[in-house]
Amino acid sequence: MLSVGLTGGIGAGKSEVSRLFVSYGAVLIDADRIAREVVEPGTPGLAAVVEAFGADILTADGALDRPKLGAIVFADPERLAALNAIVHPLVGARSAELAGAAGPGDVVVHDVPLLTENGLAPLYDLVVVVDASCETQLDRLVRLRGMTEDEARARMAAQATRAQRRAVADVLIDNDGSLEALEPQVRKVWEDLKARAAVATRQE
Repeated sequence: MLSVGLTGGIGAGKSEVSRLFVSYGAVLIDADRIAREVVEPGTPGLAAVVEAFGADILTADGALDRPKLGAIVFADPERLAALNAIVHPLVGARSAELAGAAGPGDVVVHDVPLLTENGLAPLYDLVVVVDASCETQLDRLVRLRGMTEDEARARMAAQATRAQRRAVADVLIDNDGSLEALEPQVRKVWEDLKARAAVATRQE
């Protein structure tokens, strides 16, 4: 089994790369999706978040009000750190459980948005970074996700810098261009990952 960390800045196109990997046969462990699961109503995770942030961050039906919580934590690094301290260990435990179910020759892709920020690169056999210029990120966030320019810049500023992400990359995928330009790059990376997984399996 080969354990791959996949990351990239907001708007860089990491989700598209993740989707392509899955279409080729990767086992995907999506940290964002798991992060949502561990704070669903009735979970210990949600109870811990409410204890830290108050019941105001719940919707009328008792679910987490993500926009409200996001507005709090993205404006305050200390509150963001407090939220991460609750959610990250829960995500880590669930991710390990899913990885343990993968087969010996599988490529397990961990989609981790904050891999760089949280110093998680050493946890993986190698790290794939989806890279795009700040201008491209900003354009996609405004044009495709409907953010204001100020919102987009604030989200980008809350993440690691492009240079910090590139520094932890074993493999860099350039996604400044079109989807048509992206696919051949991702397929080539996938073929390399499968070859590495085969070698790792033989050595086990």
